[in-house]
Amino acid sequence: MSAFACARHFLSCCAALALTLWLTPVSLADVPVDVELVLAVDVSLSMSPDELEIQRHGYAAALTHDNVLQAIADGAYGKIAVTYVEWAGTSWQRVIVPWTVIASRTDAERVVAQLSAQPPNSARRTSISGALEFGNDLFAESGYQGTKRVIDISGDGPNNQGAPVNLTRDDLIKQGIVINGLPLMTRGGFSGAYDVNNLDRYYSDCVIGGPGAFMIPVNDWTQFPEAIRRKLVLELAGPASPQWAAEEAAHPPVILAQERSTTDCLVGEKMWRNRSWMFDSR
Repeated sequence: MSAFACARHFLSCCAALALTLWLTPVSLADVPVDVELVLAVDVSLSMSPDELEIQRHGYAAALTHDNVLQAIADGAYGKIAVTYVEWAGTSWQRVIVPWTVIASRTDAERVVAQLSAQPPNSARRTSISGALEFGNDLFAESGYQGTKRVIDISGDGPNNQGAPVNLTRDDLIKQGIVINGLPLMTRGGFSGAYDVNNLDRYYSDCVIGGPGAFMIPVNDWTQFPEAIRRKLVLELAGPASPQWAAEEAAHPPVILAQERSTTDCLVGEKMWRNRSWMFDSR
């Protein structure tokens, strides 16, 4: 074959390969993001209707806050993938916002519109472990590749249904997932029999985990919007960033995961078994 024929054959092969690549759909799994973030929000009956609305509005305001958008923009890829899930008992999880990329204010406002499209529902029991397992399944089908995978879980009581939460947490940590927490120590809904006084300690000992895991306790609902904003900034910026240092200095405390547990991680299950009244709806 002549040199000219070889060159023409080579160019023809290159053109065919380029056409094949152009026609092949790009898989979302090939699109990198800085963080894959599951926002897992408690809607058990211990939460009053007003509290459910406060949660929705708090997340909506945080996702469009300038500091959060700046933390996203400062990432290596300048975008995250997020999904918003509401949960209660072991078999009650609802995806309110499916996996969506946020790389701009317009993207964030699109998420907020989905979040506000319908009112929140509530259901019986509290299965933090069920919510974590559901979040793990969502990562498997996200279609994105994050440099970090985070479940951000909020709740106002201990696990009282499903697998022991600390064992579920440990399993997810082994898979490289970080779990951060927002314990709500607010006492606004159906409460009493299943409240724990040190829910923040329960979260630090039994719920959160993974590299850099932390939680921010909320003692009053007026603190909730600011706590959500801070939590998102810290999750997206990371412990080594100037934003983390500034947030931690301005608004302590940020409580890191504990290496040794001093809390009974089955306290919620024990309280449920020993309940003194039959028709509690928590």
